[in-house]
Amino acid sequence: MSRLKDLRKERGYTQIKMQHLTGIDQSDYSKIENGKRYYTFEQCRKIALALDTSMDYLAGLTDQIEPYPRNQ
Repeated sequence: MSRLKDLRKERGYTQIKMQHLTGIDQSDYSKIENGKRYYTFEQCRKIALALDTSMDYLAGLTDQIEPYPRNQ
């Protein structure tokens, strides 16, 4: 989960800020970042939107940080 932590820090966000952006409790978010808990599809989607990246990037399936074009 270092991509998640690295990207969060690169964006200048704290775990508390991520809680506000995603609705994921800070303690749960911390566990996700540290690999002690897996996120659900919906949590991954919320995190990707908050960090302006793709779910594939968070999952390590691509090295492209920029998100795919989104539907309006």
